[in-house]
Amino acid sequence: MPRTRPKVYVVVPAAGAGTRLGGEVRKQFLTLREKPIIVHTLQRFEHCSDVDEIAVAVPEQSIVEMEALVSRYRLHKVGKVTVGGEKRQDSVYNVLKKLMLKATDIVLVHDGVRPFVEAKRISTLIRACKEHTAAVLAVQPKDTIRRSTGGGFFDETVDRNALWMIQTPQAFTSGLLLRAFEKAKKERFYSTDEAALVERLGVRAKIVEGSYDNIKITTQEDLELGRLILDRWKHTGLA
Repeated sequence: MPRTRPKVYVVVPAAGAGTRLGGEVRKQFLTLREKPIIVHTLQRFEHCSDVDEIAVAVPEQSIVEMEALVSRYRLHKVGKVTVGGEKRQDSVYNVLKKLMLKATDIVLVHDGVRPFVEAKRISTLIRACKEHTAAVLAVQPKDTIRRSTGGGFFDETVDRNALWMIQTPQAFTSGLLLRAFEKAKKERFYSTDEAALVERLGVRAKIVEGSYDNIKITTQEDLELGRLILDRWKHTGLA
């Protein structure tokens, strides 16, 4: 029976080496209160009713480990575990090419080491994407921002009301996202997020307010902060 509504996919690139955290275990597989970070991340989407399918990209040597975690934690929405690429952008593109996408389907891209995104924000992001074709979570900086050209002295104070710190997930209609990736590949252009690729097609992403809890775990300090956030989430029923 043919589908009558857009399907919502989540692509999770988790093929990074995690060198800033050190050690032999890649950061996405480090435990956060006795559960791997990547599992916490995937469970946020597993438990969101608006998400249909999840696909994960990991290093080739981590495929078996990832598949075992999917089985152990009953992550039923994880339909694909595939090999990531040399860079984050390559990993996402590898996954996109393996999905049976229709142009109107929605694709969310989310960092594998960003385990504190709330289901309500995921759902709000999806609704915004359906209306605007592209949407991203973001928060405004709390601190005063100053610009310095040489690093020795400040040149000017920047209006922080015009600044946003970009988070994930970022959501796009699949047709738009694929066109953005194909253009980037043809022109050998790399960016740190998908919104920048889409902007090169002349499409602006809708801003959806994120949460300061939605941190990306890249350093030891982030890991320690993550433990505190998780404890608070458990106390308040979010986890």
